[in-house]
Amino acid sequence: MNEDLLVEERDSVLYVTLNRPDRRNALSATVVEGMEQVIAHVLDNPGTVRAVVLRGAGGVFCAGGDLKDFKSIFQEGGADRAAIAASNRRGGALFTALDRLPVVVIAAVESAAMGGGVGLAAVADVTIATADTTFSLTETTLGIPPAQISPFIVARVGSHHARVLMLTAARIDAAEAFRIGMVDKVVEDSAAMDAAVDELVKRVRRCAPRANAVSKELVHAARVTPLDDLLDRAAGSFADALLGDEAREGVTAFLSKGKPPWAMS
Repeated sequence: MNEDLLVEERDSVLYVTLNRPDRRNALSATVVEGMEQVIAHVLDNPGTVRAVVLRGAGGVFCAGGDLKDFKSIFQEGGADRAAIAASNRRGGALFTALDRLPVVVIAAVESAAMGGGVGLAAVADVTIATADTTFSLTETTLGIPPAQISPFIVARVGSHHARVLMLTAARIDAAEAFRIGMVDKVVEDSAAMDAAVDELVKRVRRCAPRANAVSKELVHAARVTPLDDLLDRAAGSFADALLGDEAREGVTAFLSKGKPPWAMS
């Protein structure tokens, strides 16, 4: 990992902190690289990590892409079109990987989420924001589209709200973000955020890791799979789960009023 991204693994949870407070935790190439390493760690250790908590250092979540990374493009001999597109697409691959990560992703958003920071909030399974948080897709005010995050914004809030956010660069508060579905819970301050994250993590740790992973797969499949095909797939997934260790342990524990071995307090 690198100093721009702090990672602590504690009790089956990865706490990932964007650590560029002097740049309002803007997404640099080094941050993206660190996030890619986090994703690889989760995928290489199935069942070990139950959740990933994303947060920003210094009380700010994320100001989006680092505009300093764009400077070379405007200089003579800067990046060509193919290089620019490839760099942008790498960001999309990161958001896709987070969106599909087979564990629960929690975004703890404080103060500001701009541009790509809104993208991080959109791909999280659960997004919590402090009441003073501002959300805005600022890209069009810079003459560029929110290219790689746009599908995830649409999936999160629907095409109408996505249009308003993208085409007007509207700045909305946490209450409005909650109303349109960008945010799942609003808390008063940083201390309340800590408590809300802790409670959410406790709930996640009571869920079977493989069952959660399959549940996420079905949620994503529902976006693109015809209903009958999806229900067939879900039936197969259910049968596999019921015949597996997690269900046997979970049902047995429930009937005996005990706790399955994968449930963590």
